[in-house]
Amino acid sequence: MKKQLSKSDIEKLNQEISLQFGVSDFFGKKDRIAIAEINQQSYVVKDDLLCFFYLDGKLVPTLKLLLQRQFLKQVTVDMGAVKFVSAGADVMRPGIVELDHDIKKGEYVAVVDQAHKKPLCIAQALFSGEEIFTLKQGKVLKAVHWVGDSIWQIVP
Repeated sequence: MKKQLSKSDIEKLNQEISLQFGVSDFFGKKDRIAIAEINQQSYVVKDDLLCFFYLDGKLVPTLKLLLQRQFLKQVTVDMGAVKFVSAGADVMRPGIVELDHDIKKGEYVAVVDQAHKKPLCIAQALFSGEEIFTLKQGKVLKAVHWVGDSIWQIVP
């Protein structure tokens, strides 16, 4: 079931996106935005693109949105980690070759591959960027959405 958002609802959504991701006026005034309820989960849909989903009360962008418009902080993994990360594995410190140092603990980030810089998954930081940089081992990012998962396969 889809519910079209009014202009004022879109403005509220834009404010939420701005607060959470630092991107202002994400959706335009003429964009057709809806909230879709699929499998007891709420999704933000623009035209036929699944843009965001809610997780623990926070907006999380979909990979399909990030393929069109990248706005999350990034963590780059080596090519040896790609098959695991793109299958939903959490990210371990040894696989990381580059990261934004201003990542905050709990923040959602895009995990990208070293060669093509394409997003493989959305993950939640278990540590700050500075802490991740100093660590030598262990799990540092928790995968929440990846290529081929149930969210990826939804067609609104």
